[in-house]
Amino acid sequence: MRLRTFPYRLGVVLALACSTGDGAFPGCSVTGDAVSAGVRALNRLKNRPAVPADSDIDTSVTLSALLAPGDDRVRWSEGRAATIVGYVRDVDVGGVETVNCHAKTPGHRDTHIALVGSAGDEGQLPVVVEVTPGWRARAARGGADWSTDSLRAAIAGRWVRVTGWLLYDVEHQGQAEHTAPGRTGNWRATAWELHPVTAIAVDPSPR
Repeated sequence: MRLRTFPYRLGVVLALACSTGDGAFPGCSVTGDAVSAGVRALNRLKNRPAVPADSDIDTSVTLSALLAPGDDRVRWSEGRAATIVGYVRDVDVGGVETVNCHAKTPGHRDTHIALVGSAGDEGQLPVVVEVTPGWRARAARGGADWSTDSLRAAIAGRWVRVTGWLLYDVEHQGQAEHTAPGRTGNWRATAWELHPVTAIAVDPSPR
C-alpha cells in the first residue's frame, strides 16, 4: 500500500483546486455549512489545498514541542506548516462537523490520527493530526489510499512522518490538557493540529 503523497505531482491537481475553490468534496464549500464568521474562517483553514513549500515548514515544531505542557494558544503560527514524527496510537473517523457540511458517510468526514511519543505510554494524551476528504481525494488521484480503514491498517501501531498545515482548533481547546488542565474527559494534549495532513510516510525508526 502506498502512503506517501508526491507533492510535485499533486501540485498540478492542487493548482486546479485552488482556482476552482473546491471544498471538502463536491457540493461542500471551503467554509462548509458554518454560519458564524469565526467558524467559516476556521473551516477555510481546515480545507487549505496548497502543498507546503520548504519555506513554510517551521522546523521548531516537533511532536515533543507540541506535547510540551503549558497554555499554548499562541505558541505557533497557523500560517506555517510542520513535519513531525510520532507513534500512531489510533486512527478513527472524525465527527459530524460543519467543515464537512455535516456529512455522515465516513468518506466525507475527516480521519483523526492520534500521535504519541512512545509506544508503551498509554497514559499520554495525543497530538491529533487530520486527513480531510479533499486531501483524501487528491491522494487517491496520486495513487494513494487515505481512507480511514486503509490508513488504520497501514499505520496504526507504527511510527510515521507526517507533514501538514498548523491549525489551532479553537473548538477543541476546552478538551485539551494544555488549555483546560486537569479537566476530566480531556482526550488530547493540545488543540494544535496538523490539519490538513498533506503527506504521510511510515518512518523506519522510532525517535
